[in-house]
Amino acid sequence: MERQSGIQSIDGGSRVLSAESIVELNERFRTAGPEVVLRWAIDTFAPKLALASSFGAEDMVLIDMLSKLEPATTIFTLDTGRLHEETYDVMERAREQYKVTIESYFPGRDAVEALERERGFYSFRQSVEERKFCCRVRKVEPLGRALKSVDAWITGLRREQAATRTGIDAVEIDASHGSIVKINPLVEWTEPQVWAYIREHHVPYNALHDQGFPSIGCAPCTRAITPGEDVRAGRWWWENPETKECGLHLDGKQGAHGTGH
Repeated sequence: MERQSGIQSIDGGSRVLSAESIVELNERFRTAGPEVVLRWAIDTFAPKLALASSFGAEDMVLIDMLSKLEPATTIFTLDTGRLHEETYDVMERAREQYKVTIESYFPGRDAVEALERERGFYSFRQSVEERKFCCRVRKVEPLGRALKSVDAWITGLRREQAATRTGIDAVEIDASHGSIVKINPLVEWTEPQVWAYIREHHVPYNALHDQGFPSIGCAPCTRAITPGEDVRAGRWWWENPETKECGLHLDGKQGAHGTGH
């Protein structure tokens, strides 16, 4: 049975969107605020809806918004085993302030042991291929497990974040994960809008942001940037900008969209 126009239930009760409804929704959300997008996502997909959070600034904004709209929304994170201590600090602050449960997905033990045994501890700096292999082990495979039980997931992607993200929409089909729906409520926002919200609503954030880290991932792959540098310059700084995605957001049709992860 359809819950809303363009939304169909398939075997097992999973809900999917038609291509036509995707176009209509993105047109509708182009001038709508992120809370409107989140309200639609909750009404349409809950409880099979989850926020993927790396606890960057955008993700903290979304956690704050969801705490007011639907506090029971699932929040999960990918713990690669190489995160900054400051990331764990803000995770704990979020858990305490918003009274939420955070589901952590770790890479497979055998895969990590083989990676470090066969390739070493810093193989990701040898080539783009080696770095993507590490991301695949530590991020992409755990993400696949996290998304198996949901019909839609929410991210903190914004078009302004990187050249690889200019083509994203508020609502997309994620062909890399069984054609579930991917929702990017902050797609239209600028970085100043993100920080204005954080200040106005007293949202906790990663202390590394105050140290020149606009984008925060694994500790060995993230550095502070200098004034005037691109916001993604601190991620995998030894690579060309065109390759700077970890594979979490491949849409199966248009290539990598990337994330704040």
